[in-house]
Amino acid sequence: MKSIKVTILGKQIPIKVNDDEVENMTRIANFVDEKFKAYRHQLSNQPDSTVMILASLSLAEELFELRSKLEDISDQESELMDDVNSQVEKLINEIS
Repeated sequence: MKSIKVTILGKQIPIKVNDDEVENMTRIANFVDEKFKAYRHQLSNQPDSTVMILASLSLAEELFELRSKLEDISDQESELMDDVNSQVEKLINEIS
């Protein structure tokens, strides 16, 4: 494990990550920080906690939407594979 510090809304936060996750975690922290900064800009009169909650909800919403799309794609892929398998089976039966 490696200790790193990431900065979110100007606050350094120490976290421990696996050695091979340092770069990815830094990218994630930068992404979250940018999202929080955008919300802070829009909600300049709100406390950091409110900004962070609303930005976190927005991030969670994006995650849920992407998961839903991924499930839809997976379902479509499964249906397509079933159709391909059926067509191949039909062709094999016709050849036999």
